[in-house]
Amino acid sequence: MSMKILYAVQATGNGHISRAMELMPYLQQYGEVDVFLSGSNSNLQPNLPVKYRSNGLSLFYGNTGGLDYWRMWKELSLKRIWKEAKALPVEQYDIVLNDFDSITAIACSLKKIPSIGFGHQASFQSKHTPRSIKKDVAGEMVLQRYARASAYIGLHFEQYDDFIFSPVIKEDILKADPTNNGHVTVYLSHYSDEVVMQALHKIQDIRFEVFSKKIKQQEKRGNVTLIPISNEGFTQSMIHAHGIITGAGFETPAEALYLGKQLLCLPIRGQYEQLCNAAALKNFNVTIIDKITDGFSLQVENWLQNSAVKPLTLSHSTYDIVQKAIESGRSFRKNPEQEFLPDIFSYQK
Repeated sequence: MSMKILYAVQATGNGHISRAMELMPYLQQYGEVDVFLSGSNSNLQPNLPVKYRSNGLSLFYGNTGGLDYWRMWKELSLKRIWKEAKALPVEQYDIVLNDFDSITAIACSLKKIPSIGFGHQASFQSKHTPRSIKKDVAGEMVLQRYARASAYIGLHFEQYDDFIFSPVIKEDILKADPTNNGHVTVYLSHYSDEVVMQALHKIQDIRFEVFSKKIKQQEKRGNVTLIPISNEGFTQSMIHAHGIITGAGFETPAEALYLGKQLLCLPIRGQYEQLCNAAALKNFNVTIIDKITDGFSLQVENWLQNSAVKPLTLSHSTYDIVQKAIESGRSFRKNPEQEFLPDIFSYQK
């Protein structure tokens, strides 16, 4: 029996959209899929059946590795969020998959519609998922309550709990024959191009391919090539790289580990989830650096000479993960009575 599926995708950063594009053909085998795209600072053009859009709640970054709290505060409108949640027709769908979107969580809570919390952030519902040594009560609250659901399908580097599955790796990565063309692939969206290039120009004997959200066409500046962000271009750069420098997000580190590439991560300062990811990545021998400083070039040289990661192995296929999500959704259709958990904005009710 064909179903109607609502897939809410958080568009803060590129990882959620990239994963959604990979999952879409599998989801569409079960019925018609409509996408709710929530967020306003992704750099990828989503090749998705987007039916609903919202600015949502987005993270914005400064130039030197931290969050831009002032811009985030300016973009926040609780009145708009509440209005959009009431208007989102979650009741029209057989299954609601929610990849960390608060508006969808509020809509399902208001209308008593079950939903599946799906994705990396869902894995933090388990106390066994690695956390940062530095405690962050507010950060933990966001991970636990920002997008509450009726059940969860989590994704992480390892299976820390029974509802946590392997990362969704792009088909191009799964089928790739990795080579080493000598360059280092760099994607640091939380730093300006100028800060990154200034540091990398000091390492003249290494070629860097830096993916930029600002430029429109490829530019070569000394040993650094600036490249516009694209899913295919970034994937090919990683497949043929010597190593990869990026933030401590989820999708890119997972793909780098799957390819067996040397990996250096700089967590976004102030973002608790990335600090938790960094803690998990240390188990894969990934080099973690707090921020770009005057000594960054020496740290990069040392990383290239002395590090080797533990490759990531997949315990579940993309097909298996989607099937599990659909089975969870179907179980709610048969047994609709369940507890609706408060979201992070429940005090507004």
